[in-house]
Amino acid sequence: VQLAESGGGMVPAGDSLRLSCTTSGNTFSTYAMGWFRQAPGKEREFVAVISWGDSTAYYGDSSKGRFTISRNDAKNTVYLQMNSLKPEDTAVYYCAAGYILGNYYDIKEYDYWGQGTQVTVSS
Repeated sequence: VQLAESGGGMVPAGDSLRLSCTTSGNTFSTYAMGWFRQAPGKEREFVAVISWGDSTAYYGDSSKGRFTISRNDAKNTVYLQMNSLKPEDTAVYYCAAGYILGNYYDIKEYDYWGQGTQVTVSS
């Protein structure tokens, strides 16, 4: 399974971005899909996850209320709509896929990762 993120860029605070993550293979619909981010000098942080099947979504504290995760199984794609962006949202954003058996915010639960896309929010 290969994951490829797109949609990153540089925007002013308050703007929006939509990230996309497209996967290869025909098992996309059976994976939970997550977004994580990593700022320079910091650990990788959970942003959001969406389950397979009923598409239940969970969010990290920093993204709750501003970000929305969604998936289109027909297109093998997961999205992260980010609104009201803040400078502290600046990071490399990673897409991940896995069969979540434990905690969905734990990076060890994810088997496949994309290369990441840079998001920079200026003040």
